[in-house]
Amino acid sequence: MALQKGDKIPNFTSIDVDGNTFNSKEYIGKKAVVIYFYPKDDTKVCTDQACSFRDNYEAFKELGAEVIGVSSDSVASHQKFAKKYKLPFILLSDSDKKLRKLFGVPSDLLGLIPGRVTYVADKSGVLQLVFNSMSGKIHIEKALEIVKRM
Repeated sequence: MALQKGDKIPNFTSIDVDGNTFNSKEYIGKKAVVIYFYPKDDTKVCTDQACSFRDNYEAFKELGAEVIGVSSDSVASHQKFAKKYKLPFILLSDSDKKLRKLFGVPSDLLGLIPGRVTYVADKSGVLQLVFNSMSGKIHIEKALEIVKRM
């Protein structure tokens, strides 16, 4: 069952870009979070999306929100991607696709491409936005708009 607006984000763990264990309890329920799932590191639309989040990262931080990117790429791939584009936010490796399943992120293009969905939760961990679109840059605008209203 896919998470929807009004749902509380369940606790989860994953591996971050530095190979450390990320525990959602450190963020969710303590500050606003923007969690975005994307198909693949270093591809055109995914890079544009990541760079847009990077370019707006300070605005999210000033509003008290943390940005977290998630794809099924390996930690090594995330390290190269983050370094190449100077990405300041958290990247999580979901190589076993547990987070995709937990959030209920759908696949696109007949199930061949992992979906691109952005989730925005308030300080209580309750989802205020679930935005599903293969167009990368729109996600940043939608997420920032919601965070500003919270």
